[in-house]
Amino acid sequence: MANTQLKTLSSPSIHPTALIETGAVIASSAQVGPFCVIGPNVVLGENVRLLSHVVIAGHTTIGANTIVYPFASIGHAPQDLKYKGEASRLEIGSNCQIREYVTINPGTDGGGLLTKIGNDCLLMVGAHVAHDCIVGNNCILVNNATLAGHVHLGDFAIIGGLSAVHQHVRIGAHAMIGGMSGVENDVIPYGTVMGERAHLSGLNIVGLKRRGFEREDIHTLRNAYRLLFAAEGTLQERLDDVAKMFEDNKPVRDIVDFIRVDSGRAICQPKIGQD
Repeated sequence: MANTQLKTLSSPSIHPTALIETGAVIASSAQVGPFCVIGPNVVLGENVRLLSHVVIAGHTTIGANTIVYPFASIGHAPQDLKYKGEASRLEIGSNCQIREYVTINPGTDGGGLLTKIGNDCLLMVGAHVAHDCIVGNNCILVNNATLAGHVHLGDFAIIGGLSAVHQHVRIGAHAMIGGMSGVENDVIPYGTVMGERAHLSGLNIVGLKRRGFEREDIHTLRNAYRLLFAAEGTLQERLDDVAKMFEDNKPVRDIVDFIRVDSGRAICQPKIGQD
């Protein structure tokens, strides 16, 4: 066993086949399963569970009650040729589930030196979170969903299986990305997109109902969506009209504020002729 000079408040449960490098900080209630490898700058919070064959490297912090399944690779150097070994960080929140073969990379100098995943997230088998991504709370990446560098996910966003999100794209809160979609443009909060080159296909009504949104708010969102993506006028003109008409409705304000941010990428819109 290679557990030497381990920093803990008391003794965590560590399988004798695990390799823990000097300097790692592991909470007393954490569990490290067979054949795990933990680097010297890793911090594991209370009740973190590494089931087996998990490898964690870099300046990585994992929050309380998070479970990591076999063969996940977390915190290794970004897949970015510009990365020169700078001491960037990876922060994973509490109550997350990180399933088999998930890969998550830390940040780079070009993106703030931080990759961050919020609380209560589920990353399913083979999901990938690249350098400098910021993932909100309660997000789901379905099997083999991939985020390129610098992607931002709002709270409760869902990325469907086998989907790919282009670098620097923003996905708004409560948005739903359909399976096998390639997302090149920003996706509004509460929106649903789908397609090989993803287009906006409506609002995530099912998700909104599941999360307890009031019927009146959903109805207002529908009306605002129809006006915002109507054929008449420019997007800026329609945006101004929607902002004035629904200024007291928070979900609509969320969409308006999201579109008004100059992110350098276009907004994902419906196909021409789509109702």
